[in-house]
Amino acid sequence: MVVTTATERIVTVGGRTLRGRVAISGAKNAALPAMAAALLTEEECVLENVPLLDDVFVMAELLRALGAEVDLDTERHRVRIRAAEIEVFEPPPELVARMRASFLVTGPLLARFGRARSVPPGGCQLGTRPVDVDLRGFRKLGAQVEVGERAFEFRAGRLRGCEIYMDYPSHTGTENLLMAAALAQGRTTIINAAAEPEIVHLGEILQDMGARISGLGTSRIVVHGLDRLRGYRASVLPDRLEAGTLAIAAAITHGEVILDHVREPDMAPLTHKLREAGAEVWWSESSMLVRAPHPLCATEIQALPFPGFPTDLQAAFAVLMTQAHGRSRIFERVFNDRLRYTSELRKMGARIELVDRQQAWIDGPARLRGTEVRALDIRSGACLVLAGLVAEGETVILDAQHLRRGYEDLVGKLAALGANVRYA
Repeated sequence: MVVTTATERIVTVGGRTLRGRVAISGAKNAALPAMAAALLTEEECVLENVPLLDDVFVMAELLRALGAEVDLDTERHRVRIRAAEIEVFEPPPELVARMRASFLVTGPLLARFGRARSVPPGGCQLGTRPVDVDLRGFRKLGAQVEVGERAFEFRAGRLRGCEIYMDYPSHTGTENLLMAAALAQGRTTIINAAAEPEIVHLGEILQDMGARISGLGTSRIVVHGLDRLRGYRASVLPDRLEAGTLAIAAAITHGEVILDHVREPDMAPLTHKLREAGAEVWWSESSMLVRAPHPLCATEIQALPFPGFPTDLQAAFAVLMTQAHGRSRIFERVFNDRLRYTSELRKMGARIELVDRQQAWIDGPARLRGTEVRALDIRSGACLVLAGLVAEGETVILDAQHLRRGYEDLVGKLAALGANVRYA
């Protein structure tokens, strides 16, 4: 199943306080690499707690196009994958253009079959997002990499373990090289690796498949490659980005919301910043309570690789800053063009001053007014939905189909908490 790309709209009417309890879905950014990892073995792989998102459907279709058997059970949120008879080594370009995570199949294909081909991946336009880290890593592992006008081509005998230094801790690059190294001959050391919870999740799945990996969650990961890997059975970890979006929604509406199925260590950067801004946060095992009974105050965030503040929550937190007393600052240090959404917030009355493409000052509290705005990508779309929750009157978010790529029923979950929000 591949969903359509028809234009959708979300309509919100602001002024309601969010209250209640909501369960957090599995993380897209953990599910997609786990699905790609099934290409490393001919045995069946089973993944539970899979979020029902457009990107997951696209990845399932992409794996089928390569020759894998994929059974996606939408009722049980489970996917079964068996890649025993892979016959195609180039994912369909039209699917690759839909999301950046499509490039994650190249590492497993190259490691297991010695060949892969792909057009450059698509996805949200957030500025420069090269795959040079992946390409250099594949070359270090012994692959021949040809960069054509329209596609990358990879060929190799068996990959050979080596030491790889990454120029920056690329999330996708770390995952691709981690999977490739799992079947490489000898020892591979990845230096300056990404340390996000989703990276650790993938590494633990590879360990379940038999891979010998140490250093997960640090900047130095060591992999001792094996000749073959077995299948796995795993459950997708909770989505810290969905949890963060709903936590911010509770704070800006001065509500009180309990988020279930959340991991406290994964939420630490946001938890600290919410408390700094005046919100109250309590934890009880895997539940997080967020409320903001008092006025919010200005703060600063710098979006950085984990354990820094998540770049994917930067836009949502900007809405909180529009409602905080004083002057707040955003410094986006992961992507070089991720503040484009600020022009949409300004249409609603936000007082935002761009210093450059990566820095902004926000003065608050601002009186936001409902109007017609446009979602530019997944996270900017969520940002505009949050802005609509505190704006006067009706806000219409165009191109809202982006949200279906990264959030499982965000509209339904907000409505269940008392928001006046709907698809139109």
